Amino acid sequence: MKINFKTKKKIQSFFFLSICLFVLFFQSNSLVLNALTMDKNQSEIVTEELRLEIPSKFKEIWLKAEKEVWEPWLSLQDGYLGRKIFWDREKEEALILVNWKNRRLWKSISVREVNEIQEKFEENVKSSLNSNINPFKLIHEGELFEQV
Repeated sequence: MKINFKTKKKIQSFFFLSICLFVLFFQSNSLVLNALTMDKNQSEIVTEELRLEIPSKFKEIWLKAEKEVWEPWLSLQDGYLGRKIFWDREKEEALILVNWKNRRLWKSISVREVNEIQEKFEENVKSSLNSNINPFKLIHEGELFEQV
């Protein structure tokens, strides 16, 4: 009886290990593997994602500054394809989706140049509000690739 019990335990362990290995080897598929390698996306259209806190009382000032500062600058950038701006009234959050021809062109814009435009944007907002602070806080920034 003891031999039977030990043998049964070994067989159960063997089957459990076999199932785990099977799942491990066959769980990944090519779509997941392609999504993991960001280098492949260098030549594909990429969407820059920005989320900002935009209090309701400052929404119009924010939109005006976006149109006066960011839109003209973006339209001069190589690879810029356009953008969409959304605003969530309940969360008082904005979502800005900026489309770029590819990641390489988008990331070729210097941080210094982006910071200069951001400073102009903030000065525009502060002037409109007659304030020393920019009330719009960046919550999230990221990049999205279209999945087919």
